[in-house]
Amino acid sequence: MFRSPSLKAAGGAMLAMGLVLAQSAAAQDSGGGVMMELNGLTDTQNDSCALTMVTTNRLPQGLQRAAWQVAIFDTDGRVRTLPVLDFGALLAGKTRVISFVIPGGGCASLGRVVVNDVVECTADDGSDLRDLCLSNLATQNRSSIEFGI
Repeated sequence: MFRSPSLKAAGGAMLAMGLVLAQSAAAQDSGGGVMMELNGLTDTQNDSCALTMVTTNRLPQGLQRAAWQVAIFDTDGRVRTLPVLDFGALLAGKTRVISFVIPGGGCASLGRVVVNDVVECTADDGSDLRDLCLSNLATQNRSSIEFGI
């Protein structure tokens, strides 16, 4: 004779599944790599746009220097500039907030920002981690324009 599972048993199974999913998401959030977020855009007084970037080193080792080249596109899809965003040294687990000024027009003239390449990603021991800092780079966006890899 088939008996349907009780509500109590089904609820327990759903709770267990929820805990597993939450633990999995937390493991991904704290996983190795670097998180780069375009946090906001601010027009400056000299007809430029300041990008506020938040970067977190989630690698197990500190970085002597971390710098990425980005492509800044205008609203028509043309590359406007290829600046290097240099975050300097990042301790393991460290979050750094830096503002980068993009000259040549206000924020309304920007269409998107794409992480183009790693210029430098050097570990505290001097080893070159450029491949790791690009392949394990995750992006987030809290701005009004597109941002990603």
